[in-house]
Amino acid sequence: MYSKFVAKVLVGMCLISGAALADTAKVDAAKAAIKSALKAKFAGIPVDSVRKMPYDGLYEFVSDNQVFYTDRHVSYILVGRLIDAKSHRDLTEERVRDLMQVKFDTLPLDAAIKLVKGNGKRKMAVFSDPDCPYCKRLEAELDKIDDVTIYLFLYPVELLHAGSTQKAKSVWCAPDRAKAWSELMHKGTVPQGGATCDTPVEKIRALAAKLKINGTPTLVFADGQRVPGAIPAAQMEKLLGSAK
Repeated sequence: MYSKFVAKVLVGMCLISGAALADTAKVDAAKAAIKSALKAKFAGIPVDSVRKMPYDGLYEFVSDNQVFYTDRHVSYILVGRLIDAKSHRDLTEERVRDLMQVKFDTLPLDAAIKLVKGNGKRKMAVFSDPDCPYCKRLEAELDKIDDVTIYLFLYPVELLHAGSTQKAKSVWCAPDRAKAWSELMHKGTVPQGGATCDTPVEKIRALAAKLKINGTPTLVFADGQRVPGAIPAAQMEKLLGSAK
């Protein structure tokens, strides 16, 4: 009796597993078809991922960390925020936050200028351009924060700020990089001596491209949160606190 019961259970499990595999195969096929259709209809637009949403007939696709929605036939594209009517959660915002996460421990910190303030217990990274006006605005806000270690990645965007690459390299080659950066950003004083050493600027550009960091300043906190733009000190304090 016992063995017959076990056999029935096992058969039931096999049937369930087979059905689940079939459903997975259908979803995978639909995702592949959607990706192909998107590439055909919107040539040159990258499609990073496609996934089925828990709503009838709705699929999400991601392009350069931007979230869009469509149906399985790609007959429409929905641009905007998806709100769960029951929980009132902004699912689009949550998804974008997940996509922008950066594993802090994987950052090449040896390629950054290390700025220690106070006890330096808290950690954050900043991708910054020496000629970016918003980066200068951020420096004024960073001056208000204490007890933090800031890893500064020199990320000059030459297309927007001609000559910023040379300035960034000069900072890296200065005897005191932290002092050189501070004087450049606060006083406009370019370090003397020029770029006479090997610098990590190109390595940082490749890293930024990999992480899809397209603008400066961009902040990364110890818990992986990424925030673009020159945010106020109060907001940074909050993010540093939540990253403990």
